[in-house]
Amino acid sequence: MLRSRPRSGPRPVDVARAQGLFNLVGGLWPLLSLRTFEQVYGPKADGWLQKTSGGLLASAGLSMLLADPGPEGVRHARRTGIGTALTFLAVDLVYVPRRRIPATYLMDAAKEAAWLAAWWKASPACRKRRAGGRRT
Repeated sequence: MLRSRPRSGPRPVDVARAQGLFNLVGGLWPLLSLRTFEQVYGPKADGWLQKTSGGLLASAGLSMLLADPGPEGVRHARRTGIGTALTFLAVDLVYVPRRRIPATYLMDAAKEAAWLAAWWKASPACRKRRAGGRRT
């Protein structure tokens, strides 16, 4: 009986699809129900700004979901995913301590850090290191 070798990390295309769906749903939330979004993340002075951010996040998520599963499409989705995660993580880590946004945004920071970790684990360089290969 042939045994397949266990995977050493997630496939980049799977990370792209998962984060794309996460971003699409997260971006649509304030567009569809700003009231419930504010119940979790606190009241917003400028609802239009939250809706704009949500629309941009949903667009990024849709782009990731529709990216070609080949190498070029996955590279595009990776850049989009890392860029959105870094942007939201930075905003959360800068503005929560300044009390410009509520501490509930630290939950969001943890999720964005998890996406960055997922992309790192899915990267070819990380797979080579785990497999004992040399770093390029």
